[in-house]
Amino acid sequence: MRRAVWSVLLGMLVTVTAQAGPVTALVGGTLVDGTLREPIRDSVILIEGERITAVGTVDTLPVPAGATVISTEGMTVLPGLWDMHVHLMINGHADYDHWDRTYPARFRDTIMPASALQLLHAGVTGARDLGGPLEDSIAVRDAINAGKIPGPTLFVSGPFIQKKPYPGTELFRWGVSSPGDARAKVRRLAQAGVDVIKLIDQDQMSEAEVQGVVDEAHKHGLPVVAHSHRPEEIRRGLKAGVDCFEHTGLAASPEYPQDIIAMLRERTANMAAGPLFWTPTIEGLYNFPYTVKNHEHIDGEDWHEGLPDDIVADIRQSLSHPERISYFQQTPQRWPTLKRKFQQLREAGVLMLVGTDSGIPMKFHSGSTWNELDVWVNQLDVPAIDAIRAATYWPAVAMKVDKDYGSVVEGKYADIIAVKGDALKQIALLQRVDIVIKHGRRVK
Repeated sequence: MRRAVWSVLLGMLVTVTAQAGPVTALVGGTLVDGTLREPIRDSVILIEGERITAVGTVDTLPVPAGATVISTEGMTVLPGLWDMHVHLMINGHADYDHWDRTYPARFRDTIMPASALQLLHAGVTGARDLGGPLEDSIAVRDAINAGKIPGPTLFVSGPFIQKKPYPGTELFRWGVSSPGDARAKVRRLAQAGVDVIKLIDQDQMSEAEVQGVVDEAHKHGLPVVAHSHRPEEIRRGLKAGVDCFEHTGLAASPEYPQDIIAMLRERTANMAAGPLFWTPTIEGLYNFPYTVKNHEHIDGEDWHEGLPDDIVADIRQSLSHPERISYFQQTPQRWPTLKRKFQQLREAGVLMLVGTDSGIPMKFHSGSTWNELDVWVNQLDVPAIDAIRAATYWPAVAMKVDKDYGSVVEGKYADIIAVKGDALKQIALLQRVDIVIKHGRRVK
């Protein structure tokens, strides 16, 4: 650290008064701002209210007298992370049937707020919640937006749309019986105020029903995300104009079929249609062979945050034998295919987004997102800067809110995190986020 920089920083600290001033300044760290510019060394970020007012360096951007100064020396400063596939209504329990029978009455006031808090403290300031009871999803999102409870800025789908809900899941899965019914269900969701429509098992629907869902959603300005576990789910989604696909699917098949790759290339070649987004949610599968044998993280306490003792005990009991969890039954056969499929999607021009399926068995909201980034960078050969943009800038573009979110630039909301060390060199440092600022307020 140059002596001049220390001198500037000490001078700034002297100006801090007992009462916080109207401006907050983050001073000294290396800023990776979410754009394509080079990292900014010895950065200065000025925040007034909820928004960023200026970005520069200690040599170019004076800090106003009376500002509250937060030192980021020795740290990497980044936009707040986004997780584009979470489930607030679940928290890592291994038995979905038990969970769905036992806890719906506690989703809104206990479980979903705990999930949101864990995400926020993990550095996730934006998240897409894909599947939950309608009223609960809206209520939790709105409570966060109103500042009543802590959590990331949420974009919620409410219930899944599918041909027929699985028994016992009708609260958060809605079936459709015809193209008209498909449109009516989407209208109901749109009128309730959801941010996105979630499709699943669309290969069991008629093409007219799938088209009805997509057309009605787009009529209301809502993007459509769709499962991609089976080939026909992808084909029908592409034909109908789905905006984003979820998961690295096709079970144990070694790769995506050539006709699907051709369809993807044709779609991504259509510049007028914008990017085709894909959220591979790959780390839960990729890490499973390790975590099933090395599951010390279950004994950690980060995932307890916000949850009462009885729910913590129930989750822990369900995970007492990770090797027996039926959810991951076919993962050993799927694992060898994951890297090839991930590469196929990237080579086809799909724009990948960081999302985790956070909340599924053994995948806690307190740690899923950094694990996804770690797998991308250290196992799947994605450059760290590209992985970070897939967890910051591109999610904001996908949700059409990049005017306000996704990068640390003047005028946007001050959603900023900082971690000790060089996160571009060691992406796993993001497992211990030291500073979290959301809408200008320090929350960690």
